[in-house]
Amino acid sequence: MMKFVNAISVDVEDYFQTEAMAAVAPRSRWESFPSHITANMETLFELFSRHDVRATFFYLGWIAERFPQLVRKTLKLGHEVGCHSDWHHPVFRLSEQEFRQDTYRAKSSIEDAIGAPVVGYRAPNFSIVQSVPWAYPVLEGLGFGYDSSVYPVRHDLYSNHRGQRHPSLVGKSLIELPIATWRVFGQNLPIGGGAYLRILPYALMKNGIRSINKREHMPAILYLHPWEVDPSQPRLGASWKSRMRQYTGLAGMKSKLERLLRDFALGSIYDAVYLPLRNRLAVGELIAPHSRPSGAVCKTATTSS
Repeated sequence: MMKFVNAISVDVEDYFQTEAMAAVAPRSRWESFPSHITANMETLFELFSRHDVRATFFYLGWIAERFPQLVRKTLKLGHEVGCHSDWHHPVFRLSEQEFRQDTYRAKSSIEDAIGAPVVGYRAPNFSIVQSVPWAYPVLEGLGFGYDSSVYPVRHDLYSNHRGQRHPSLVGKSLIELPIATWRVFGQNLPIGGGAYLRILPYALMKNGIRSINKREHMPAILYLHPWEVDPSQPRLGASWKSRMRQYTGLAGMKSKLERLLRDFALGSIYDAVYLPLRNRLAVGELIAPHSRPSGAVCKTATTSS
């Protein structure tokens, strides 16, 4: 019986670097906030080690510059290191040139820290949407092999519910790997992690992942942030909506993550999803969305263990 290895990823940013806290923690003040990133990462390292899981960690360049030893430790522990931009600007708020400069700087900082190339990219706030068609050529030009910045759900910031749910070729060799959604009654349910794992019942995610594996025969890509396992993080004076978005469910997040690690076989995006797809790309089994006939589905890879 086929057993899927799903992918677990971490967007490495501190509690004050989120979009929810942007109004009260502008980038000009980031240096003034006490960092919790090292302690939170150690919590994740210990948790993943206990369950023998290797994950993907998408680092902000800002963090890689200031905590290079943390990036090196991530790689030494066997995890994949990816890029999460430099200053956490949503892509749709940048020009093409600004995006290229931000990404180049971040990639350089991360690669300088680990002495190895970075293959994967994830945009802040899943902000590669239809309004930034130049984003993929920029990423491919900078040497990335895959992007994982599409979350095809309705959202008040990055709404992209018409985006591709399945991996697809978005350049000559660049592959887009969307965050997991569960297709139910014509709608995409957000079961990829993050705030949805914190706030919604765990059973929703569990059943959604199982459905993707069993019915769609594909691995699910999941994500979270280090600050989401940190219920002791400082409470900043943001709006009630932002506080609800950032602080709801923090106390139970670690136990939910542990259930996820027990219930599913999990690995890095590179090993569980990207490599099998790249091998299929080599024999022409992946096609670009613009060349796909109406109704066709881009096939995805399965992995067994």
